[in-house]
Amino acid sequence: MTDNLKKKDHLTLKWGTLKSWKFHTKKAIKLLKEYESLGSNWSAMLQHDTPRQKQIICELIDEGDFETVYLDWYDKEVSKEEAKKYVLEYESKK
Repeated sequence: MTDNLKKKDHLTLKWGTLKSWKFHTKKAIKLLKEYESLGSNWSAMLQHDTPRQKQIICELIDEGDFETVYLDWYDKEVSKEEAKKYVLEYESKK
């Protein structure tokens, strides 16, 4: 694997929250630490994000060096704007 591939950011969401990710910027790492400090569950299905956690996810989406975000449950790639809408509106779909 080349160095460029190793350094590529990615984000996968499931059930309106974080499922898997890889970020490299200091800002993103700081956001992830804040997200975790607010309380997180090992299972995306059991995670109930606070409004601040949802905002952090949206900031991570903006920060990421990627064009699309993978929605695991739907098995599809979506734009950053669609991913943020998914995160912010997820609770209303339960």
